[in-house]
Amino acid sequence: MAHIQAGQSIAVHVPATTANLGPGFDVLGMALSVFDTLVVHTVDEPGVLVTVTGEGADTLPTDETHLIAKTILQRWAELGYQGCGLRIEATNRIPHGRGMGSSAAAMVSALAAANALLPPEAQEGLEEIFQASARWEGHPDNVAPAVYGGLTLSWVTGNGFGTLNGVLHDSIVPVIAIPDIELSTHAARGLLPETVPHAVAAANGGRVGLLIHALAHAPDALLLATEDFLHQSFRAPAMVPSAEMITRLRSLGHAAVVSGAGPTVLVLCRGAQEAEKVSLAIAEHARGNNETSWRVLIPSVPHSGVRVEVL
Repeated sequence: MAHIQAGQSIAVHVPATTANLGPGFDVLGMALSVFDTLVVHTVDEPGVLVTVTGEGADTLPTDETHLIAKTILQRWAELGYQGCGLRIEATNRIPHGRGMGSSAAAMVSALAAANALLPPEAQEGLEEIFQASARWEGHPDNVAPAVYGGLTLSWVTGNGFGTLNGVLHDSIVPVIAIPDIELSTHAARGLLPETVPHAVAAANGGRVGLLIHALAHAPDALLLATEDFLHQSFRAPAMVPSAEMITRLRSLGHAAVVSGAGPTVLVLCRGAQEAEKVSLAIAEHARGNNETSWRVLIPSVPHSGVRVEVL
């Protein structure tokens, strides 16, 4: 079995993601300019030491059981390489348990790091990192924008996963409202029914088609295009403040949806002026409900995803 060379140092930068965008359940995703950074050193000393700054600093493990360390070592073993000692510095800016792709970012950054620390002749491209990330994470909609950036449309094939970048109109500005409550993706998925009526599936499919067109060419259609029939109403009881926020924003004409599995709220705005109105509307609604506090971000949509640099 080949050995990973000690004495290497790399940095990995990976963006947050927002999935579904309303009706595009398990299909649509978009990168957001909130980045986690991972610095990995390979060392002669055995063992793993992880230092975490930011999100999860007080709760995440600091040894080989940390998801990123475990994924790196498992990926090397899968490819036939013997790992060495690891010293990992994780700077987490993506909120955990909020529907902004923190687990996808961890998976993508780990697999990108594992790849970059292989011998040069064994290193793979973004397609292989995407396939491995989607296989290990379970769904391609969050990992695709973390790997490729921008707006992505993903699907499951007979032997893997597919994705391509969609067109995003220049005027679209995402606004993110992050509540001070968490919801695990596993718990959110547990609320979904196993089947839906044919008419519901057809209605949702129509909205997905309209949404892809609206995102590329007709932002004025975003409110109608983001109407969902598959998942948001079923998950609403687990995130009542988010559901109420979405209802309020949509009543004002803004294309508000659940970000991923929630409870973060995503609003697809038509320019900076609407984004400012949405920020004010979020603050006004929050003042009427002191039980939940909200943090508002207006990120850009990066055109590229995960990035590795050799230190």
